[in-house]
Amino acid sequence: MTILKIVTHPSPILTTPCEEVTVFDDELGILLDNMHETMIEHDGVGIAAPQVGKSIRVAIVDFDEEQEIIEMINPVVTATGGSEVEVEGCLSFPGLFGEVERPFHVRIEAQERDGKLYELEAEGYEARAILHEIDHLNGVLFDKKIQRVVDPSEFEDEEEDDE
Repeated sequence: MTILKIVTHPSPILTTPCEEVTVFDDELGILLDNMHETMIEHDGVGIAAPQVGKSIRVAIVDFDEEQEIIEMINPVVTATGGSEVEVEGCLSFPGLFGEVERPFHVRIEAQERDGKLYELEAEGYEARAILHEIDHLNGVLFDKKIQRVVDPSEFEDEEEDDE
């Protein structure tokens, strides 16, 4: 597998809505595997194809080894509910963190790497990550949704409080 280069802001590919995937082949599978390796290498929990230079509707969310990797091809949000404000970051905005309001609950329809359709419901942090990546596919970046920029030192203070 290959670690891909992360595209950073202000590259225009990040603000361009992505094309629907119509071919489900080995090349798509390789891209998904490489995206996952790239995301892990950069300590991310999600990554979208435009972040690696591909303007197609493909994204991944992966929290830990206990949960299955969520591969989303041509995802569509079918329902949302609730609301919460939490701090987000983004691989395409190194060092930028901010409070973003998003729905607490999401339901999506998407396709797997073989083209099979599936539905998924998620809440909390998982819903937030899914919606963040789907925003990428629509050319919407989290910096436009930030209510308050958070200094990284605020994270260090929280970690010290937890010890």
